[in-house]
This record gives sequence, structure tokens and C-alpha cells, in this order.
Amino acid sequence: MEQKHKRRPHYSGKYPRRFEEKYKEQNPEKYGDTIEHVISKGSTPAGMHIPIMVDEILGFLEIKPGEIGLDCTLGYGGHSLRMLQALSSQTQNAEMSADSMTCMSSSTEISEADEKKERGVAHGAGHLYALDVDPIEIVKTRERLKEKGYGEEIFTAIRTNFRNIDEVAEKYGPFDFVLADLGVSSMQIDNPERGFSYKTDGPLDMRLDPSRGESAAQRLAALSETEIASMLYENSDEPYAAEIAKAVGDVYRRGGKIGTTGELREVVKKAVVRIPAKKLVEESREDAIKKAYARTFQALRIDVNSEMEVLYEFLEKLPGAVREGGRICILTFHSGEDRLVKKAFKAGLRDGLYSYASKDVIRPSKEECFRNPRARSTKLRCAMKA
Repeated sequence: MEQKHKRRPHYSGKYPRRFEEKYKEQNPEKYGDTIEHVISKGSTPAGMHIPIMVDEILGFLEIKPGEIGLDCTLGYGGHSLRMLQALSSQTQNAEMSADSMTCMSSSTEISEADEKKERGVAHGAGHLYALDVDPIEIVKTRERLKEKGYGEEIFTAIRTNFRNIDEVAEKYGPFDFVLADLGVSSMQIDNPERGFSYKTDGPLDMRLDPSRGESAAQRLAALSETEIASMLYENSDEPYAAEIAKAVGDVYRRGGKIGTTGELREVVKKAVVRIPAKKLVEESREDAIKKAYARTFQALRIDVNSEMEVLYEFLEKLPGAVREGGRICILTFHSGEDRLVKKAFKAGLRDGLYSYASKDVIRPSKEECFRNPRARSTKLRCAMKA
């Protein structure tokens, strides 16, 4: 049957503005020039994610022949691709025994995994495992990496939360190197249907796994005014937490609803507009409103996905998933995350679980921040298993 021709999206003006109109940016392999042009302007192409601090991460991980690694947050696969390139470049001349390699599914539910797979690695061979809860993006990324030559013989994507690292390590570890990038991927943020961004209108969802749990709209409606204020303060240090929480409560008391990103954005704006100028933390009201948008959406996303609880559980289990001498890199994007990582690494160093833990954070270069503005808030911490 002949495939029906699909017309490209039409848009007014010289450049596309809406996510669905940016078809070139969503096809980087076909429109490489467009991608480079967008990045050179300091923007992230729609539907794409630019990996952060790759050189710094690879420099610490020092991937060696025959090692087994874990990318705890697969996302678009940018970090996984570079780790696979390092792994394969190190091993391309090594002899591999086909009989010793265990064939593994490239995407599997952790709860449906069969019997424990043997490590089964011949001298010189290696493997990268990667985790993600997003049922939409994991399929795309698996195929993207497969097209680049990284199939099931070297790469396995597992659909599970990285809080389950102990279960993953029991079946496929222990691991020689581990990376956890705690940021939300750009393709999730940019897609209005996922409801992560205040910049575009869409359903107020924010779930990393849209098939499970409460949406952000449902969660917000279920919280009391006091709980909303506490959530905003704890998850994003929101200085106008009480005012925004009251504005949200006023909507529900009047019988209204907040079901879209645009509706939440409007509530936040009204709350900040009412605050006296002398009480504003920022230099201008416009700046205060914009930052309140970002902080409110961040706080709600963290709450919806239980991100702090997940990170705490992950850090507790992490030492047991890494073999002696194994290297760990964790990228954080806000102060709450960094505090947890810093505290866990410090405690692990004191208790003899780690032989090394970075005292200070490593920040991305000015050049990287220019090419990828979303890297500006990034902090990298590293550790080594004792």
C-alpha cells in the first residue's frame, strides 16, 4: 500500500513559532544546518536535548574496555551516546566471544525481567544500561541509538525509575561507572502536550510517566492552601509562596479550576502583581513575575513526580550498585537536589563507602552556557566507590 504523502506544517511569518510547526528542528538527522543555526543562537532545537558537561563527565568516568555502565536518566540519549562512543572506541580492536554475550531486550519493564542475566562479558567487551520512566521518549531514544549503530549487543534501555537502581544492579551490575542527570529533558519541556513549561499553553500534566499517578492539575486541586505554600517554598525557595498559594486557593473557592499551563500562569501573575513593590525580591515586577512562573512550575513538577523522595532513595542505594573503584557523576539543577547529593557523598566518604567525593561543585563553562542556556544552573558532583 502506497504511503500517503504528509504535507509539512504551514505557519505565518518567516520562522515557525509553535512546537508542532518546528518540523526541521524535530528531524536533526535530516536538517543538520537548521539545528546548528538554532544552537549557535543559544537556543535548544524543539524536540531535542543537548547533553550538559559531557567532557567533564567523561573525564572523570574514564571509561575502560570491558566495563559495565549505567545511565540512570536516559532522556534524549545525548550522554548515553557519548558514553557508548567512548566504550566502543576503547573496545573496537578487542576480541569478543559471541558465545559469552547474553542477548538482552533493548527495552524491558524491570518488573517483567526474566531470570538474572549473567554478566557474560568477554575480555574487551562492555555494555551500557540506561533507565527512563518516560514510555514515549524511551522508545524514540532506543531507536535513535540503534540507528547510530548501538544495538542490544552493547546497549540496553530499561523502563524503570532510577530509584530502583538496587533491582537493576542485582540483575545487570554491579556497575563500573554511573551517571545521573537529574534535569528534565528539553523535548519534554518543549512539548506543550506534556505540560511542563509556562511558556506554551497545554494541559497541566507534568508527569514524567503520563500513564501513572496524578497530573499536576489533579495534584494542585487536592492540596490545601497551606500545603501549596509549603510545596513552593521547599521545592523552589519561592519568596512569594504564601501569595501564590492564596491566589490558587481563591480560584478553587470561587468554584473555578486550573487545568492548563496558561491558567496556572495567569494565577501566578495575578498574585505577583498584587504584591507591593517594596516587597519584591527582584529589581522589576516583570522580572519577578517571570521568575515566579519558573519557580512555581518547578516546584509543582518536583511534587508531582516525587523527585526529592526518588533522589533520596537513589542515593541510599547507590553505593551498593557500584563495584570497587567505580566512578559516579551526578548533575543537579537546583539547590535542593545539590544539598541531598552533597550530604550523601559526604556521609559516604565518612563511612568508608566512597574513597573520593568532590568537595566543590563543577560548573559548566561560559562557552557552554552560551550555546546551551539551560546549562546555567547545572552543578556536577563526582564520587568514587571504596
